[in-house]
Amino acid sequence: MRSETSNETRLREDICRFGRSLFERGLTPGSSGNISVKIDDGGWLVTPTNASLGFLDPAKLSRLDRGGRLVSGDAPTKEVPLHAALYDTRGSARAIVHLHSTHSVALTMLPEIDPRAALPPMTAYYLMKCGATALVPYYRPGDPAVADAIKGLAGKYSSVLLANHGPVVAGDTLEAAVFATEELEETAKLYLLLRGMNPRYLSPEQVTDLVKVFGVALPEQGHQ
Repeated sequence: MRSETSNETRLREDICRFGRSLFERGLTPGSSGNISVKIDDGGWLVTPTNASLGFLDPAKLSRLDRGGRLVSGDAPTKEVPLHAALYDTRGSARAIVHLHSTHSVALTMLPEIDPRAALPPMTAYYLMKCGATALVPYYRPGDPAVADAIKGLAGKYSSVLLANHGPVVAGDTLEAAVFATEELEETAKLYLLLRGMNPRYLSPEQVTDLVKVFGVALPEQGHQ
């Protein structure tokens, strides 16, 4: 019988703790959204299908092997192909958060959004935590074709918006992925509040300074 490491136990508790925090603050309603985290043996933990992030049980989280097959726990979210594609193409990713947060979803419905840079450089912390954000076309939830769309980004983006669906954000830790997702949601809210008001964004020189000082990674086609 497989024994659970103390690190895996902690990760299970962290998923439940962060999931409840996101749910209680209205960042993903009902049974929407999912979270996954890589574990030491190359497999990963992921939230179950039809589970509310506000009421997760550490013992019932889905444990997948490195091939994405269920090892233990409840049946996993139908978004496993989405998570797998981001892990496969972004080697630094150790955790992924996918939400249905209101302002991020609203942003995806606007006609002027650039698929290569869904948000302009509005704040320093948006660039530092999210870099640039890609927008991929609409796919029905759970459609394996979304994996191809993610793979088409070639790992250049840690934050992605699914049209008419929600954000998917990767981080080198679960905490980093959660914080970046929150920053993306707040920046989307800012964009909607300021839309049509000709706001002042960060200048190219200010963006270059952030890249230099904080090592911000931006895709070549993003705002530089």
